[in-house]
Amino acid sequence: MFARHAVRRLTLRSTQRWAHSSSVQLNSVTEQDIDHFSKILSSSSILSTLPPISTPSSELSIYNNDWMDKYHGKSTTVLRPRTTEEVSEIVKWCNERRIGIVPQGGNTGLVGGGVPTKDELILSLGNMRSVRSFDPVTGWFNLRVCVGLSISSYSGIIVADAGCVLEAMSDYLAPHHYIMPLDLGAKGSCQIGGNVSTNAGGLRLLRYGSLHGSVLGLEVVLPDGTILDQLSILRKDNTGYDLKQLFIGAEGTLGIVTGVSILTAPAPIASSNVMLALPNFENVLPLYREVKRQLSEILSAFEFIDRRAYDLAVKHGQGRALNDEDVEGAECFVLVETSGGKREHDEEKLTNLLESLLDSDNPLINTGVLSQTPAQFSSLWAIREGITEAVSKEGKAYKYDISVPLASFKDVVDTTREHLRSKGLLRDDAVKHVVGYGHVGDGKSCSIFSLSSNGLNEYIQGNLHLNVVAAAYTPEIEAALEPFVYELVGNIALMRRIKELFDPKGIMNPGKVLP
Repeated sequence: MFARHAVRRLTLRSTQRWAHSSSVQLNSVTEQDIDHFSKILSSSSILSTLPPISTPSSELSIYNNDWMDKYHGKSTTVLRPRTTEEVSEIVKWCNERRIGIVPQGGNTGLVGGGVPTKDELILSLGNMRSVRSFDPVTGWFNLRVCVGLSISSYSGIIVADAGCVLEAMSDYLAPHHYIMPLDLGAKGSCQIGGNVSTNAGGLRLLRYGSLHGSVLGLEVVLPDGTILDQLSILRKDNTGYDLKQLFIGAEGTLGIVTGVSILTAPAPIASSNVMLALPNFENVLPLYREVKRQLSEILSAFEFIDRRAYDLAVKHGQGRALNDEDVEGAECFVLVETSGGKREHDEEKLTNLLESLLDSDNPLINTGVLSQTPAQFSSLWAIREGITEAVSKEGKAYKYDISVPLASFKDVVDTTREHLRSKGLLRDDAVKHVVGYGHVGDGKSCSIFSLSSNGLNEYIQGNLHLNVVAAAYTPEIEAALEPFVYELVGNIALMRRIKELFDPKGIMNPGKVLP
């Protein structure tokens, strides 16, 4: 059983999809193009409704539509290369012919970045799924912390094709006792190239940092077909500009990532987690400070879940961490995870933390449940990871990833909910829920709700996933949401100059990132 702790009851940058700029004239794929692609790829690697391939349009549906069924493209052709050289030849031809290209990984994104806005060619990287190498030795390093204290640590380096599924890479590393530095709910289908191209954060960001730090090198096919080979396995390289950083988070608008070299972390020997019920949101920040102070180096995750998100997860069968009595009076919940190298040491720290929280004169928590077995550990995580699925069962979700400081997160959710109410959209046949959840400590939070408020921009400052649960996707709700969700933060002119330098013909993922 879970170990249960109780105290006296006390009465969370989104990518926009833009229409093609009128200055960018792109061509549709023709039968002539199909003939040329047939010289590069085998017939099994080409899907096209055009002759002579004549694939049924239904077989292109999974590529033309996102998993939420919110974004819809009209591509006639999907190419599935197996090598970087094939990608290069395809891109070179498309650049000459001014054919737009949409790079696509697992198509698990939330904002339509991997779905065509019109009829661009889809270049699916799913056939490029080989692990090229893994070196458990090269990553050894010494980390000096505090004064006079040196800690020896080590990391492995894995080099893989962009189409490798994140979970498959984790499985590959497991026998070597290493883990990937990121973990996502979509790990069973998302691909590492897409993770890099979207700068995915995930559940391990608090412990291992962002991909801007853990990615050591990239192989990228540039818009003219040139292969940029920067698959470095060096932790530090001062020889010139760090070009790989331009492609991390660029959504495939500057080039197509085909290979990734990434730093992996030693698998923790001991892991534990605890679900805590809080009487109000104001306790989240002081709780995080106290948890971080006491758990220090073994703290690996601090996840915030508001009451509505928790209730939806329970309603749709994602698990139940606490009984009804424990949930009573809770405004939100926090899932804390620890990962370390010595079980006794870690358990002592976690126990001391819980005792101090329970013995406080002004308790920050109502109650808590601590996992005691691997199955219980997984079941607590299932609640947090299952929120996205629960939301999809409840209705159509508008999902956004923007920036917001933790202290303002509840204000964003509440303000959005009230604005929707004032617009008459908060009703069962329109917007059903406005909920929030996400990562605390890395500046990221996630929310599920419909968004529309002229006053929202004053709150949005950090990284926040916003999701709106609605009965259906409608122009009315979208028009109310998107003027306020997309906060393009400065330097747009400079970013446009970089885009024009790399991609003067505008063929790479047109209509994404920049208006």
